[in-house]
Amino acid sequence: MEQKERMDQGLIYDPADNRISTEQTSCLDAQYEFNATRPSEMKKRAALLKQMLGAIGENCYIEPPFRANWGGKHVYMGNNVYANFNLTVVDDGNIYIGDNVMFGPNVTIATANHPILPELREKGLQYNKDVHIGKNVWIGAGVVIVPGITIGNDSVIGAGSVVVKDIPANVVAVGNPCRVLREISRHDREYFYRNERIDWENL
Repeated sequence: MEQKERMDQGLIYDPADNRISTEQTSCLDAQYEFNATRPSEMKKRAALLKQMLGAIGENCYIEPPFRANWGGKHVYMGNNVYANFNLTVVDDGNIYIGDNVMFGPNVTIATANHPILPELREKGLQYNKDVHIGKNVWIGAGVVIVPGITIGNDSVIGAGSVVVKDIPANVVAVGNPCRVLREISRHDREYFYRNERIDWENL
């Protein structure tokens, strides 16, 4: 079995394999061009994202700089996804992002991992596990999501959290390691911040 096949199947493989590194490098040129765009070049940014990402829906925006091991080739976005600056995706494996997801600045999503056994790490080997982020999820600033994680629909991940276990739907989760703090409740329909009420009539 070739190393690229092992990579695609989530097995331990050699990322320095010539076929892999050649394909990977070709993906990075568009990322470089995207990060060099001017703020006024919004149409060019949108066109480049469609070229770079595995899939991207309508009304998606990534604020440069954007960093990805494969230039976003293994990132699949739904509609209305927004990412603030310095989104870093280690997209050697696949990253699936649902509709209406928001990322704060300096978020990292990793799919690549290295074996614990030193003899394997000495050879520079790695493996990848996909990450799944559901719909209507808000990922706060500085969050780190490790390989193999699933985050359920409608959940909020607090700033600075390190997500090392799956997070269910409809919860607020925070911390290092990230843990469920509470469910999203009726209180959240009335208050948007502490004791400040949502003025529904004006929204």
